Amino acid sequence: MAGAQAPDALARLRRSMDNIQHYQSDNAPLPLGLRRADAMLGGGLVRSALHEITPAAPMHLGAATGFALALAALSDRAAGKAGTGGRETLLIQTDMARFESGAPYGIGLDLFGLPARRLLVLRARRPIDALFAMEEALKCRGLASVIAELPDDAADLIATRRLSLAARAHDGIGLLLRHRSTSVPSAATTRWEVAASLGVRDAYGGIGMTAFQLSLVKNRRGPCGRFRVAWSHHEHAFVEADPVAVAAPSADRPAVAAIA
Repeated sequence: MAGAQAPDALARLRRSMDNIQHYQSDNAPLPLGLRRADAMLGGGLVRSALHEITPAAPMHLGAATGFALALAALSDRAAGKAGTGGRETLLIQTDMARFESGAPYGIGLDLFGLPARRLLVLRARRPIDALFAMEEALKCRGLASVIAELPDDAADLIATRRLSLAARAHDGIGLLLRHRSTSVPSAATTRWEVAASLGVRDAYGGIGMTAFQLSLVKNRRGPCGRFRVAWSHHEHAFVEADPVAVAAPSADRPAVAAIA
């Protein structure tokens, strides 16, 4: 009996190893096009994984939403380059989230870089319904990315673990957009805090590119950091923004200054 079980266990182990190798080889990260950020992320945003986005303050919810849509646009563009175009982006909103942040605007999405014809919007009455819909959607290979917008702390550690496991089903990305920063433990691969930043005006003094102040506060693959970036509406890609000038530290300052 024991001899009969050994080949079965060995076969299951081999299948598991084959699945791991397939997952590692076919799920290259999604590059953001930002040198420092991509280096910290190990080449880009991990696919087949869950990522969290929160505003640095309630007033920056629009910026956090814009960053999530920019990542979805990058995922859509990458799917087109890989010859797997036609994969949609799913946006899941609870009724309260829709009331607080509004509904997406089709023409604006087209200009932003995320084709409205490939955006599916699902409205959920309760946060638990939105989490269930996201878990099932992450298992669908026809979606390049799934965004769930939640106005509260409904997604706890258990919920994010379920979402992370579901995200492994295909090479899309899962984006959990929280309306408020939270200290709730999460199984997400990364967590981003987003704030709006002043953009550089164009050559004619008009409105320039949308700019973000990004804080990578959790990164399971490397260090964290802060970045000031802009989103090009023409190239549909991130670009490095000019850093704010900061005075250099004093050369003769003691390592630990005394507190008066």
